[in-house]
Amino acid sequence: MPTSVMWFRTDLRLQDHPALQAAISAGPDGVVPLLVLDDKFWGPGASTRQAYLVRLLQDFSDRIGGLHVVHGDPASEVVRIARTVEATTVHISADFTPYGAERDVAVEQALAAHDIAMVRTGSPYAVAPGRVLKGDGTGYRVFTPFFRTWQEHGWRGPAEPAADVRWIRPGGRTHRIPVAEVPPGLTLPPVGEEAALNRWHDFLDQDVADYDTTRDLPGPDRTSRMSVHLKWGTIHPRTMLADLAPLRSPRSQAYARELAFREFYADVLHHRPDSAFGYYNRAFEAMDYDEPGDGLDAWKTGQTGIPIVDAGMRQLLGEGWIHNRVRMIVASFLVKDLHVEWQHGARHFLDLLVDADLASNQHGWQWVAGCGTDASPYFRIFNPMTQGKKFDPDGEYVRRWVPELAEVPSRHVHTPWELADPPAGYPAPIVDHAEERREALRRYDSIRP
Repeated sequence: MPTSVMWFRTDLRLQDHPALQAAISAGPDGVVPLLVLDDKFWGPGASTRQAYLVRLLQDFSDRIGGLHVVHGDPASEVVRIARTVEATTVHISADFTPYGAERDVAVEQALAAHDIAMVRTGSPYAVAPGRVLKGDGTGYRVFTPFFRTWQEHGWRGPAEPAADVRWIRPGGRTHRIPVAEVPPGLTLPPVGEEAALNRWHDFLDQDVADYDTTRDLPGPDRTSRMSVHLKWGTIHPRTMLADLAPLRSPRSQAYARELAFREFYADVLHHRPDSAFGYYNRAFEAMDYDEPGDGLDAWKTGQTGIPIVDAGMRQLLGEGWIHNRVRMIVASFLVKDLHVEWQHGARHFLDLLVDADLASNQHGWQWVAGCGTDASPYFRIFNPMTQGKKFDPDGEYVRRWVPELAEVPSRHVHTPWELADPPAGYPAPIVDHAEERREALRRYDSIRP
């Protein structure tokens, strides 16, 4: 009887997993749970993400009695394992990132040379990139019409959980899951499918009813924190949408809209893979940017003297995560107050965020920078003090992450330099926002048609 290979990537779960179901159907004699350690993702940097990933891989490996781990070029290693077990099919969830798509084509061609089929079933999205199109057959550049068409397109219900899988491992040596130390001072979020489902059900029970009114408030932090689980595929968005559908409330639909934003950015990247690291609006390539220097270092370490910015960057160092409203604030500060090109900030986020999704991260940065799809107009420059007062009015978030300001009265917690006796140990602002806003607009005017 035939065997099959299930090549796991960012789909580390057993529930609602169409590719795994296909592998089980194609391999009644057993399924190889394959993991390839690809050097593309295991080089220097990205220490936070790697620390999270190795714990996630170990959790999943323990759940299924052991992943079969190999190291090397997927185009050779996947073929080698498939031939070893005489598999006729290798199963994957489709990958739409620029590198992932190229890699999968290379593996598919290498397998075909040995009459082994690569079978793509499902994807990390409710609606795969490239399926939601305008009437002229092109992709959307603006979210709102994409969202309408995405809803009209719809999606399938969740797949049945995989049960009683006959896992098999090829003979010979298997590599160990790498070791990655947790950076000092960092607390990682819970890992694995069970943690994802528990967090999701807690959010549905406790916080989704108020999501639309609390989502922008970093102090109470009543967001779902599901982005890391979506990133690594320990839950599928289709599962979440199925749970939201019966609620039929504006607030639950506000959450579904956020899931759609993730799919919008994946679709944008699918149509414009060059925008992963380059400008979606290439006119902004001509803008005058400052070379990264001390300002970038102060931003990274949370020492800018702007409380809401420093709180966000310290949260990144402490949790590998930043509240979404604060992500926009710190990104705007880097690009428009420090005049540093967006790629520097986006790269830092990719290294340190545990939920670092390429499409969402890069296009979120470009939205703030004014050069992306559906972009915030460049002249809409976040005032970090105003944003702090509006969304963290009592300073709860700032005090949590900037203990130097713990005793500062609420009316000054976002502007401590206004005090007659500013708190010791906290830096003065490294820039004057009003002055840098004028400078940002001057630079923008220089590239306007």
